[in-house]
Amino acid sequence: MDELDLTAAEKKATYQEIKDYVSAHSGLKVSSLYISQIKRKCGLDVGDSYNKPKSEDAKQPQCPPEKEEVIKEALRHFWMI
Repeated sequence: MDELDLTAAEKKATYQEIKDYVSAHSGLKVSSLYISQIKRKCGLDVGDSYNKPKSEDAKQPQCPPEKEEVIKEALRHFWMI
């Protein structure tokens, strides 16, 4: 096996690790909802039960563009995208 190959566990960061990275590098606070929205946009697996609306017509807040960019930066930092 090549030494540079990453296992699936090494390629994943927890939501808390992503939040901590974003906070340390940009001073912004991001929610797990925003992180999961961006992970979905990037085609990453977020699991089945995350952020399901309680009713059919419930509106979820959408991640602002400035937070989207710092979350993507964190995902790149953790080699997830």
